[in-house]
Amino acid sequence: MTETRSVTAALTAAAEIAGQAPSVHNTQPWHWRVESDGLELRAEPARQLRASDPDGRLMVLSCGSALHHARIALAAEGWHVEVERRPEPNRLARVRVTGRSDRDPWAMRHLQTIQIRRTDRRPVADVPIEAAVLDAVRAAVEAEGIWLHLMRPDEVVELAAAADRAQVLENFDPQWREEISYWAGGVRGEGLGVPGTAIPHEAPQTTVPARDFGVTGDLPITAGHDGAARYGILFGPGDTAESWLRAGEALSAAWLVAIEHGISLVPMSAAIEVDSTRTILRRLVSGIGDPYLVLRLGVPEPDRAAPPRTPRLPASETVENGV
Repeated sequence: MTETRSVTAALTAAAEIAGQAPSVHNTQPWHWRVESDGLELRAEPARQLRASDPDGRLMVLSCGSALHHARIALAAEGWHVEVERRPEPNRLARVRVTGRSDRDPWAMRHLQTIQIRRTDRRPVADVPIEAAVLDAVRAAVEAEGIWLHLMRPDEVVELAAAADRAQVLENFDPQWREEISYWAGGVRGEGLGVPGTAIPHEAPQTTVPARDFGVTGDLPITAGHDGAARYGILFGPGDTAESWLRAGEALSAAWLVAIEHGISLVPMSAAIEVDSTRTILRRLVSGIGDPYLVLRLGVPEPDRAAPPRTPRLPASETVENGV
């Protein structure tokens, strides 16, 4: 009985920590059910972006990031788990506890990093990223069964054109404009969405355009142009829900490693949201896989404080006790 309670407490804590994961527009589209020996992960359709993510790619990818966070939380406490990804149509994954040993120091470090992770949309410093750091980020991605294509300068120009075109097309869509106005700007006291404190007060003058939220925010920016930023495409062998889930796990892994090497990471989804621009990204990875997300990597300006954390739903709204 004591062991069962210990497992249940660890699983509950892991599901709650998973709530700190990144998600598209901070929609937090996950639902966890705590069982006697594991966690069941489902997507929450009520928090899907119907206009910009009708197929659920970014919703499932966001759930994948939460899955990776939960795995880290359990490993940091010494729990060994097996993960079934999309074992049934109505659930994305099941995490089953298989044993326990010493705490994993690597996971313990990642768990601490989860607490300080932010999405900083401001331009990065004009300082190149060391090759060894890029190698570490790529290794973290590949460990999750996904690949990272680091783009050449000429490819970044194509990415910029694709991102700009995607946002122009979306801005022509009244349903998309209504959706983004619901999820972005303001105080966001309900615990969802992107608050004004996380949105730059003016559009950065960068080669690759930042997300246009349709509103100005409160985040001051410098005159930087992201000249030393590196851009990468997360991609993999299929355009399936399991692939999207693994891409989310890879995003979480890459982000935590980047932070631990002093690097800022920003996910960029605009070019993924439009079929025609997603095709451009597929060509940029030489057609050998399907693109899931664009990443901007860079060294943050040394003298600026991190932006405030985005709000989170209470655990009672994302974690269900099924024991």
